[in-house]
Amino acid sequence: MKSAKSVKMPHETKSICVFCGASEIVDMHYIALAEETGMSIAKRGYRLVYGGGGIGLMGASALSAHHAGGDVLGIIPKFLTEIEELLTEIEHRIVDDMHERKLQMYQESDAFLVLPGGIGTLEEAIEIFSWMRLHLHTKPLVFLDTDGYWAPLIALLTHTIDAKFTPAWVKGHLFRETNVASALDLIEAQWDSPAPKGNIQMSDVTGSKSV
Repeated sequence: MKSAKSVKMPHETKSICVFCGASEIVDMHYIALAEETGMSIAKRGYRLVYGGGGIGLMGASALSAHHAGGDVLGIIPKFLTEIEELLTEIEHRIVDDMHERKLQMYQESDAFLVLPGGIGTLEEAIEIFSWMRLHLHTKPLVFLDTDGYWAPLIALLTHTIDAKFTPAWVKGHLFRETNVASALDLIEAQWDSPAPKGNIQMSDVTGSKSV
């Protein structure tokens, strides 16, 4: 009989990409949220993928996952290694530019969790969400919002749906949770039973077919 440690959980080998800010002058409750996120991802047996570096929420989430015994992969463009301190404890993949960084973060991840952040975080999340709307993938993306930070963005995205610039089915993929546990629960639920998107054959971002 297998020991308890040898029995894998259904989603144990999956990776969750965390998008979040690199600012170090934000309110400390955002740093605490990032630390809780990293720890929780690791404790559920998932790898944390992030944009590399060791500052702000990005560094906090990565270090927390590492200290909790989790696997972590940072993907960072070469020019940012001269600006942001790399964490020597954590595996980093250095790429040529921002576009390659986002593509590899997408390829290495099975879901996306969006914590508070600035323009860069917003841009990453919207591009992944746009790829989903274009039927390029079925990977869940969840906004983690404990204090209403993402409320204006969610309202704007909903407005584009109501104004019929975005198809109505997209609303079923506009996920927002108020705590880490419920966000991870939702990701797991979407892995098991993705929200419907219509009967369209899928192609992934790299051009190969999927279902």
